[in-house]
Amino acid sequence: MTIRDIIHALEQELPLWLQEEYDNCGLQVGSPDAEAQGALLAVDITEAVLEEARSLGCNLVVAHHPLLFKGLKRISESSYIERCVRFAIKHDIAVYAAHTNADNHASGLNYLLAQDLGLEHLTPLSPSSARLMRLTTYVPHAHLEEVQQALWQAGAGRIGSYDCCSFASQGVGSFRALDGARPFVGAMGELHREPETRLSCVFASADAPQIEAALLAAHPYEVPAYELIPLHNPLPGMGSGIIGDLPEAVPTRQMLQRLKDYFETKQLRFSRSPLEQVRRVAICSGAGAFLWRAARGQGADLFITGEAKYNDYFDVEGKPILATVGHYESERIATRLFRQIISRKFANFALHESALDSNPITSL
Repeated sequence: MTIRDIIHALEQELPLWLQEEYDNCGLQVGSPDAEAQGALLAVDITEAVLEEARSLGCNLVVAHHPLLFKGLKRISESSYIERCVRFAIKHDIAVYAAHTNADNHASGLNYLLAQDLGLEHLTPLSPSSARLMRLTTYVPHAHLEEVQQALWQAGAGRIGSYDCCSFASQGVGSFRALDGARPFVGAMGELHREPETRLSCVFASADAPQIEAALLAAHPYEVPAYELIPLHNPLPGMGSGIIGDLPEAVPTRQMLQRLKDYFETKQLRFSRSPLEQVRRVAICSGAGAFLWRAARGQGADLFITGEAKYNDYFDVEGKPILATVGHYESERIATRLFRQIISRKFANFALHESALDSNPITSL
């Protein structure tokens, strides 16, 4: 097993095109072709985390926050970022980051938080602008399974919490091979009729190049007929933040105490509000205060995020209640997400969740 295999498993579920424009997700240090000897899962990349990986025999660290946001002009020892890059290269430790692509996924960080807090009827706060496409092609009956599998492996047929989605109907195709052709079936110059299956599946429009390449590689025909059609449908569940409902209304103070206990935070902060109970709750892990207006627009009583500016607590004017639990505290769940994704594909691969608290903020 190589590091590329681990990356492929992560990016099948958390594709890089889901990241925000400012972000820098993906492999940042190391060779994807190195043999994977174990992975350490962390929120941040620090020198202590890399040393922890080395001591555990892991040559891959999967972190939520990217180590590299901007290009480096030198790799010396003048900053922790440069020292981390030097350490990772010296000890052959690959560094990979899944940041806003993990935040924006329908089953990502915010979804796990919403599940843990008991929210129902979940939808994104700010839906992704990405859209679905549909591929339709025609395949000889005997090769249907082979083509389907190739398309599914490339990312087609994923709709919300489902994969391997497609539609197939049977019919008869016809063609005649002319000079210069190399027909898979039929004779040169003769009209041929072939029992075929009309195969359709949908996928994220950003994946169109790899879906098309997979089709052409797997299809037995020299010139397969196919069409790619943009759809108006948005990607189900994809987007920034999440909103849902508690099974029943909860007194505000009781809910705030639940947040303090769940996030194990020493810095729970919330805006003044006359609301005595809450039921509709929005969440955006990390620095998500920019979504408070979206939360208000969707009727949230409470908006939970990692951090906010001073004026944000004024601006919300008590509806929704703006509650900040700490940036690090809101994203610790990332290691659980990474473990779930990798272990589903590689059940026996050595995975370790970092035992270190990499939060740069301390509180009394």
